[in-house]
Amino acid sequence: MDVKTIIGFSAGILTAISSIPQIVKIFKEKKAQAVSPLMFFVLLAGNLLWCWYGIVLNELPITLTNAFSAVCDILMIVLNYRYSKK
Repeated sequence: MDVKTIIGFSAGILTAISSIPQIVKIFKEKKAQAVSPLMFFVLLAGNLLWCWYGIVLNELPITLTNAFSAVCDILMIVLNYRYSKK
């Protein structure tokens, strides 16, 4: 694996895992009132565009890490809908 790929995966992984602490907190507390769903819709759109860009460029680090981020964004949107009603 070359340096460019290692940097790409490292940057993408760090970005992708950034929402995991918030996801864990919502699961534990069963509360999501302070989370903005609009922010996660915007992030989802951005991450999906990054995935598309990675596919167009045939860059696996861009595609995979942003696909994971998109899944996290979808999870946050679902959790926000589920737990903000309480």
